[in-house]
Amino acid sequence: MNRKVILISIDGMRPDGLLQCGNPFVQELMQKGSYTLEGSSVNPSVTLPCHMSIFHSVTPERHGITTNTYIPMARPVNGLFEQLRFAGKKSAMYYGWEPLRDVSRPESLRYSEYMWAYSQENTDRLLTESALACIKKDAPDFVFLYMVETDEKGGHDNGWMSEPYLKCIYDAIDNVKRVLEEAGDEYTVIVTADHGGHDRAHGTELPEDMTIPMFFIGPDFEPGKKLTGISLLELAPTIAEIMGVPAAREWEGNPIVKRVGE
Repeated sequence: MNRKVILISIDGMRPDGLLQCGNPFVQELMQKGSYTLEGSSVNPSVTLPCHMSIFHSVTPERHGITTNTYIPMARPVNGLFEQLRFAGKKSAMYYGWEPLRDVSRPESLRYSEYMWAYSQENTDRLLTESALACIKKDAPDFVFLYMVETDEKGGHDNGWMSEPYLKCIYDAIDNVKRVLEEAGDEYTVIVTADHGGHDRAHGTELPEDMTIPMFFIGPDFEPGKKLTGISLLELAPTIAEIMGVPAAREWEGNPIVKRVGE
């Protein structure tokens, strides 16, 4: 396989919040690709540790980042961005939370844009528009689009499962719909959350914090297939497999594509 991939991370999106947000495209997502509403985050279920596990396919115990403050790994593990760079692939990253800069190492990105979530309204939508403009103009091989408003403005500001939280999910799914409509013919699209949340917090081993939805839409995935036993550790190996890039030796997850048709 040698396909292009878009990975969309919707921070703090709980499966029950996704189902209750009222966006009709949620059902279409479940019909278009393989999915789970019972995926697993990592412990601690905190944004930076979760995304380091997404991109390095090891647990926080292994990569050593257990808070939202980055520290260099004692035993470095190549991440997805590095593996793609070594293979000559062009990567892009659009994100609304500045500490995520450390999920990639210097010189691993060809294109990037950061926009603080509180700088203006609808930053997730604006970043989506920037990512789509880059896709149209430069066609990078891999695009990481990160949406933070569900977590910051929804969960932390108003509480998980509050009306503002559900509205943030609704808007995020509208952004996913636009990505699929404008780029889904050329790219495999993967949508995930990093963690859930409860009250106005997250980071525990509660099911509300640890259970996440995940969607895999593209020619390597069976439409409407419900997947089981999937965690954040599967994402980097799956993307590498789709793109025809070797996985790093240290990665612990397994490519989801091998489960299609089981």
